[in-house]
Amino acid sequence: MRLLRSTDLALRVLMRLAAARDADPTANPTTRDVAAAMDVPYTHAAKVVAELQHMNLLTARRGRGGGLTLTEQGRTASVGALVRSFEGEGDVVDCEGTATSAPCPLSPACRLRGALRRAQEAFFASLDPITVSDLTGDATGPLLLGIPPRP
Repeated sequence: MRLLRSTDLALRVLMRLAAARDADPTANPTTRDVAAAMDVPYTHAAKVVAELQHMNLLTARRGRGGGLTLTEQGRTASVGALVRSFEGEGDVVDCEGTATSAPCPLSPACRLRGALRRAQEAFFASLDPITVSDLTGDATGPLLLGIPPRP
């Protein structure tokens, strides 16, 4: 399964904030800092940060002394729940068709759609027990913080 770029970015933002908090509990990187460190456009990072803030996984404060802070809920968030939220739980394939394509002629008797839906749920379920904290333990956290921005 291929993740949306926004899903990947959301996971990396949370991991980066968890690692920063572990290294220095007073550190509050800004959205620009995080975007630069991950070499992604600021606008993409800002959109993902806004969604994560809406989900109560991080707080964002403006101005002097502001920045991003991972909430306790963000630290213990299930990776599976986060991926579900960003990816949506829709079908892997579009059997109904669109304005430019006809519906699949196999739809009435197709078994593929159900098999793909079960595989998608198994993928999400395998991520459910993993938390953001689990992803930044051991050597991963310092490595995340040590990646220099690209020139």
